[in-house]
Amino acid sequence: MENRIRVAVDAMGGDYAPTEAVKGAVAAVLERENVDVLLVGKQEILEKELEACTYPKERIRIVPASEVIETGEPPVAAIRGKKDSSIVVGMKLVRKDEADAFVSAGSSGAILVGGTTIVGRIKGVERAPLAPLIPTRDGVSLLIDCGANVDARASHLVQFARMGSIYMEHVVGVKNPRVGIVNIGVEEEKGNALVKETYPLLKECKDINFIGSIEAREIPAGAADVIVTEAFVGNVVLKLYEGLGSTLISKIKGSMMSTLRSKIGALLVKPALKKTLKTFDASQYGGAPLLGLKGLVVKCHGNSKETEFKNSIIQCISFKEQNISERIRENLTVVQEKKEEV
Repeated sequence: MENRIRVAVDAMGGDYAPTEAVKGAVAAVLERENVDVLLVGKQEILEKELEACTYPKERIRIVPASEVIETGEPPVAAIRGKKDSSIVVGMKLVRKDEADAFVSAGSSGAILVGGTTIVGRIKGVERAPLAPLIPTRDGVSLLIDCGANVDARASHLVQFARMGSIYMEHVVGVKNPRVGIVNIGVEEEKGNALVKETYPLLKECKDINFIGSIEAREIPAGAADVIVTEAFVGNVVLKLYEGLGSTLISKIKGSMMSTLRSKIGALLVKPALKKTLKTFDASQYGGAPLLGLKGLVVKCHGNSKETEFKNSIIQCISFKEQNISERIRENLTVVQEKKEEV
């Protein structure tokens, strides 16, 4: 019998909740037969949303949660004070093994706090990083960390590199993924104090394919499969990436509609251009997993719509099938044992 993956979805989180989360859940179960969805949120509201959808009733069920954590609330206080919020209830499902994963477009801070305190970190993991897939010229790269650990230490970045390599190889299918650290130059002696301390540690890691420093301009070309940085720089890279991408797409569309000649040309290139631009749509790759936890937590963009919710749910299937949390735990155990031998 096919193993079924149970994904809890925070139906109350995000700018377009609950409609887009519900639509994404329905789209996911229609596309993949081995996934079931637990919609977490206000029951009456979700029942009304589902009434407008056609789907296999036995594969989507509602888990009631009466409260919602708003984006502006202090994360720690919200997690402690709103025990019946959709985020807390959803994460408890993962902790109790009643769900294999949790997906949310809600408060980033609450998701980070809840992931660490409710789901819990794998033994030996110092910090849990957010790691989104970002589009590149030849495919995708993993940006780790993009928002969870602004004040990271060198030992954190080394763990990020290891966890990111495991994810890229076993979920994305990139063999021996190239690992690079974001820097202001390719020379080893360049960088701030954190990069200078981390670089030699990464060089010593025999279990990863460290290729050295990469500059931000090399990221879109796919210079590395795993892009290691602390969360401040990672978040700046991600937001610039997204902003520049949407601006370029807007400019291209505007130029093509500017004259009769350009409109005729646009009709000719439209199929190829549409296919190319689609690869640079972040929603195609799902959300950002919070790696290093005992269970899977995926953070979607706050403005996520049906496609990103659907792809985030489907993303959880590969994570679970490849047993990523266990692979990370085994990797850290081996590393620790080697340290003790020395």
